[in-house]
Amino acid sequence: MMKKILTVFGTRPEAVKMAPIIQQLAARPSNLRSIVCVTAQHREMLDRVLDLFSIIPDYDLNIMSENQNLFDVTSRAMKGIHGVIIKENPNLVLVQGDTTTALAASLASYYLKIPIGHVEAGLRTHDKYNPFPEEKNRHLVGVLADYHFAPTEWAKSNLLKENISPDRIWVTGNTVIDALLSIARLQETSEIEKKWCEYFKRTWGLNLSGQQNKIILVTGHRRESFGKGFKNICLALATIAERFPEIKIVYPVHLNPNVQKPVSEILGTIRPSEAFENQLQGSKNLYLTQPLDYEPFVFLMKKAYLILTDSGGVQEEGPTLGKPVLVMRETTERPEGVEAGTSRLVGTKTGKIVTAVCDLMGDSALYRKMAKVNNPYGDGKAAERIVDTLLQSKVL
Repeated sequence: MMKKILTVFGTRPEAVKMAPIIQQLAARPSNLRSIVCVTAQHREMLDRVLDLFSIIPDYDLNIMSENQNLFDVTSRAMKGIHGVIIKENPNLVLVQGDTTTALAASLASYYLKIPIGHVEAGLRTHDKYNPFPEEKNRHLVGVLADYHFAPTEWAKSNLLKENISPDRIWVTGNTVIDALLSIARLQETSEIEKKWCEYFKRTWGLNLSGQQNKIILVTGHRRESFGKGFKNICLALATIAERFPEIKIVYPVHLNPNVQKPVSEILGTIRPSEAFENQLQGSKNLYLTQPLDYEPFVFLMKKAYLILTDSGGVQEEGPTLGKPVLVMRETTERPEGVEAGTSRLVGTKTGKIVTAVCDLMGDSALYRKMAKVNNPYGDGKAAERIVDTLLQSKVL
């Protein structure tokens, strides 16, 4: 009998993390049918990942709208996913992580009594507003899910504390490492190296050739930092740029207006096709770019000296590439990197961010300790383990 697995996702990070699973499902027995539904909670950034991994959705709900809020995304996603599940009647719905799409898909599946598999299950900060709304999204998906694919033993321990049966939990590693390694391997040739160096120089005026160019890579988009938090982050970047004129700071700025506004007001214009030259004296080493596609972003991570981020995925990817990660958040649901010594929580206060960067720039022993490749998040085989589990453990 044909078994159907419906994967549902809506954002770029979900697409990156689901892509290895979709590829594994496509390579499996003929009695298994993989169905892909995207909500397009994020449109442009999602589409580029779909193209990169050659994923053609069976259903595209295209729910994104201008100035959308959580109520808009949740209601439109629920309605659209309801129709897909009714039509396909899958044996299992797979969701990933902590997005509003993941929550909506889980709730729709529960209402229709369809089993739910949760990829990247068990991450917790135990603060329902940090990250917001992701912390509660993930927790609620965990309550609804039937099968839990935890990336680490720590994530599994959280699920056990919530009385999830141990025979419904599998520790698999994180599929983001599968995706990262697959792209990083493709960039190992001198031709590809040259291609991306030329791309960054031509498009952004950024020279990545040679070891003399130290790069601080910055990402920031968390909703709980909107307002004062992002202003503090921007002031920290301006200070770091002035204090270390020999360092290039590269910040691909998220499209959310709540991010773009303080960045533009404090740091300057975000230019689409040339290096940024700040009006503030001493800040011509600060490059504000449009969001990068995943492939060039991986290349930039590989070239970075250190990473400043509030992203969950980057916290997992940085240690794989041997990059110190300073986490601009008050809490993290990924403490394994902090415990391993590859990540450090620095919050969103200007002084603390600047001090943390100064520590790494001035203390070579500390830098070497944090830069040691020591990744607790996976070995690149998580998707294979997840699909093997689906086929071998009578989940289907």
